Amino acid sequence: MSPTPDLTEDTIVAIATPSGRGGIGIVRLSGSAARTIAEPLLKLRHPLAPAQARFAEVLDTATNETLDEAVVTYFAAPHSYTSEDVVEIATHGSPVLLDYLLRQSVAAGARLAEHGEFTQRAFLSGRLDLTQAEAVNDLIEATTLHQARIAARQLGGSLSRLIAPIKEKLISLIAALEAGIDFAEDDIDLLPANEITTQIKAIHASLTTFEQTFAYGRIVRDGFTLAIIGRPNAGKSSLFNRLVQRDRAIVTAAPGTTRDPVTERISLEGIPVELIDTAGLRHTSDTSNKPLDEAESIGIAKSREAMAEADVVLLVLDATTPLHQEDEAILTASTRPFLVVINKHDLIPTTGIAHRISDQSAHTMVETSALTGAGISELRQAILSLITDNAPISETALLTNLRQQQAVTSALAALSQALRAVAATIPHEMILLDLYAALHALDTLTGATTTDDILHLIFNKFCIGK
Repeated sequence: MSPTPDLTEDTIVAIATPSGRGGIGIVRLSGSAARTIAEPLLKLRHPLAPAQARFAEVLDTATNETLDEAVVTYFAAPHSYTSEDVVEIATHGSPVLLDYLLRQSVAAGARLAEHGEFTQRAFLSGRLDLTQAEAVNDLIEATTLHQARIAARQLGGSLSRLIAPIKEKLISLIAALEAGIDFAEDDIDLLPANEITTQIKAIHASLTTFEQTFAYGRIVRDGFTLAIIGRPNAGKSSLFNRLVQRDRAIVTAAPGTTRDPVTERISLEGIPVELIDTAGLRHTSDTSNKPLDEAESIGIAKSREAMAEADVVLLVLDATTPLHQEDEAILTASTRPFLVVINKHDLIPTTGIAHRISDQSAHTMVETSALTGAGISELRQAILSLITDNAPISETALLTNLRQQQAVTSALAALSQALRAVAATIPHEMILLDLYAALHALDTLTGATTTDDILHLIFNKFCIGK
């Protein structure tokens, strides 16, 4: 790990726009010397003023000639993203020009910013807590509008606002127990055990509800994978094409067309989904089709791998053929949830095969026709319902990453230990240790007690310039 940079004295600089050519490119400086470093590089028509844009010319320091025109914005501390003096120079997006400004800034005393260092300074200055800082990166990485909305709410402090009253109740309980211990000789009554238990249970219940948002929050942030499996010629590739809304996979009347898995990313209600169209599953002993060749054998092996690794499995059955032993084996042996799609229902009534499946499987069934598009909307909704598991989609605050979830889980474990201690009539001094452990876990959620190592891991995921 690289040495921790000086976050109080150095002025940092970075290109804040993506690499490559573009209409606009921005060089950002932050620190006490930001204005002093930037001004000699520019020919300003009017002096820089806080929160105002100024037209300027970028000067070639070697010849004093104009290289480009720019718009320069100055944000005076503490009214800036980092709470420091910030200067942003917006020029035409020429990599050569942006690199020139970067090098000249470094030559004048600035230091190249590390990954996420601008946001890290915002966190260290108290402008953002850690959940808001993480939301900045989530917003940048968002691939759907729904992801962006969730990240924007987190950036606005929705998660912090939800945890604040829970933390206040915990602190109030700790204070009451501390007072009872410290001022026992002044006839301050100790809280009775039943009152302590009631308060801890109330805090525990609120955190449990909060912790349950992680299942949905993780999916919103990271998306999920869906593997489409089934017998050859069941219509897997046709369904795949219907879901991606274009002819992505090759479809022919001949069984076994798909050999290598075909993948495509789509969005279901704003949640990213990676669809995987797999090779048809059949055994070498299956005499109803031609013998397996090497390519098909490898394809089937990859299909089974995709089935094992996917978050959701979609088993496609052909309504025009009897239920095969391969399908029966999957239906009866698998313990994980998946969807059963009875395809080609436009060709033959599916009552018989659907009834037979319902007798031996608790999995959700959807009847579709990849040819006509019938049932596709219902299939999309069934996929979404299965993966979200009736999650509160309208929830304004969600746990969206493992670090956040582990912090809440640690707090819940400490509270459970405190409940056991109360039930065992353990002295209040020992109960307080568990309550303080729960408080510490909540502090790590927002970053009040987060270690430097954890901060490095979090902000190293950011792009340079943010």
